[in-house]
Amino acid sequence: MKILVDTNIILDVLLKREPHNKAAQVIMTKCAERKITGYLAAHSIPNIFYVLRKDYSQEERRRFIRNLCEIFRISDLNTEKIISAIDNEQFLDFEDCLQEECAVAETADFIVTRNLADFKQSKVKVIGPDEFVKLL
Repeated sequence: MKILVDTNIILDVLLKREPHNKAAQVIMTKCAERKITGYLAAHSIPNIFYVLRKDYSQEERRRFIRNLCEIFRISDLNTEKIISAIDNEQFLDFEDCLQEECAVAETADFIVTRNLADFKQSKVKVIGPDEFVKLL
């Protein structure tokens, strides 16, 4: 099974955001164990690095990003995906649309996110982390 993991799921783990971090940790662990093929959109990486700046040092953030790159495959951004996201008027949030473009390109079975409302028009099935863990 292939999933694209939205940025908020990774942040739930790294920032230990209750009550969300338990399901997020299960998902990350399954990806690390290669029981699930997990993808992160390339633009999630700098976003995660930036958001963590208040809670972690530069060295810690670099280590986190390196670990994420070992756990997840990174879906790149390119001109085609960016233009497609810009032209997609079904999404109000450009960043979420880029997530979807990456999920489509990787033929993901699911986008796992806590932000279900912004993915109503997604071509890829969207699922919350708790629901996804139950599915496992």
